[in-house]
Amino acid sequence: MIGIVDYGRGNLRSVEKALEKVGFEATIMASPEELSSVNGLILPGVGAFADAMQALEQGGWIEPLTQFARSGRPFLGICLGMQILFEIGEEHGEHAGLGLLTGRVVKFPPGRKVPHMGWNSLRLEQPSHLLEGIPNESYFYFVHSYYAEPGEKKDIVATSDYGVVFPAVVGKDNVWGAQFHPEKSSPWGLQILTNFGKWVNEDDTLSSH
Repeated sequence: MIGIVDYGRGNLRSVEKALEKVGFEATIMASPEELSSVNGLILPGVGAFADAMQALEQGGWIEPLTQFARSGRPFLGICLGMQILFEIGEEHGEHAGLGLLTGRVVKFPPGRKVPHMGWNSLRLEQPSHLLEGIPNESYFYFVHSYYAEPGEKKDIVATSDYGVVFPAVVGKDNVWGAQFHPEKSSPWGLQILTNFGKWVNEDDTLSSH
């Protein structure tokens, strides 16, 4: 069973339907107490970094999410859900994130239209379980004005280019993030959700690389 965190900041139904389309059972979770019942977790997100963290704090999610990540079970952040995996976000001042990955989230430099919205290609930087079967230069759907600057370059699994090269997929151990929306990125986005679902169903926790 794959849990989808409902903290009022994500397009939950589209993620749930995409997982079901590729054959994996998913449940939308409105309470942190439900985390113990799932084998894998997706943290979606749209909106502002600080607002998302405030919603997680008010809902009592922060410590349970941290404990889930430490448990070794597969954890995937999508779009803003990827950004709040990092330590700091610079949107409307500095704000603390979940700190599951080192680094910060910064705004695109001046001269680029924001948000970066639409289809863009991925450059695969290293092999990964999550991107298995995804060809280099495959296209995915993005909507974001900020991007991650990981503290550890080895956590960058794939990049994209919007006048500046930015991480599109990050991962360390069991904690992963996709800056794009896989649920809106057919067919390759569905392949990523398939890979995640297969990972969740495996007995052994896989390493990030």
